[in-house]
Amino acid sequence: MKINVVESDELLRIDKYLTNKTKMNRSTITKLFNDSKIKVNGNIVKPSYKVLVGDIIEYEEYIPKPLSLEKQDVDFEIIYEDDYLIIVNKPSGLVVHPGSGNNDQTLVNGLLKHTDNLSDVNNNYRPGIVHRLDKDTSGLLIVAKDNKTHELLSQMFIKRTIKKEYIALLIGEFKPDTALIDAPIGRDEKSRKMMSVTSKNSKEALTHLSVLKRYKGYTLVKLNLETGRTHQIRVHMKYIGYPIYNDPVYTNEKSTEFGQFLHSSNLEFIHPIKKERVSFEADLPNEFKEFINTLEIL
Repeated sequence: MKINVVESDELLRIDKYLTNKTKMNRSTITKLFNDSKIKVNGNIVKPSYKVLVGDIIEYEEYIPKPLSLEKQDVDFEIIYEDDYLIIVNKPSGLVVHPGSGNNDQTLVNGLLKHTDNLSDVNNNYRPGIVHRLDKDTSGLLIVAKDNKTHELLSQMFIKRTIKKEYIALLIGEFKPDTALIDAPIGRDEKSRKMMSVTSKNSKEALTHLSVLKRYKGYTLVKLNLETGRTHQIRVHMKYIGYPIYNDPVYTNEKSTEFGQFLHSSNLEFIHPIKKERVSFEADLPNEFKEFINTLEIL
């Protein structure tokens, strides 16, 4: 595909120009840039390139692969299962459900291989998924096996009656033993893939922090959420100046494929059908434990 730049479009960023001039959305355009499939006058350019009169923009039409709901072998651990719900221990690196850029080999694909009984309250590509964890966040996740259980669990999340506890390794030596981070979170204005603490189009976000152990240059903490905003812990830790170690998005440091050292370690709630209090715990991933064992305790 080719586009000739006219005078009225001069000095506009090429990513914004393509958004205005084509039917492609921003995520598709970003995908094309990442794959080096956008050229100007025969040369590969960055999204920040300013178009000039007479430029010839060439790009390949992006045809996304269809999302998959195939039953697939996927590596994850089931902590608990009954007729109504499943508690999964999700490994770091596993995407929860099919979506843009992740067509298959997700937790959902593995759940479909495990059972035919999953709720369908959400859209067709999120059977059973009541809440989610980021790709590189490990730990406990609740899955609903029928719609009634799903709806009751969703209400419990809204009413904040499900206790969620996380363990994270922060960069830096956090001095107080406890802290409450009360800072609203919204979409970052500079990067649509990121969230940030902001007063614009934001929602309340509350995170409780307790220090578990201090190391030279690091702090191991326990975190409890009162709210469940996207990237909440990662954003709040960056905001207070102690970002999560190995976070590829919210630190400026290099990270390994394992991703952020953030683990959903405990869940506690009243079973929506059995009306019994249940609690679950998942140990830290081996990569997490092995790294902190190399650190010097203060």
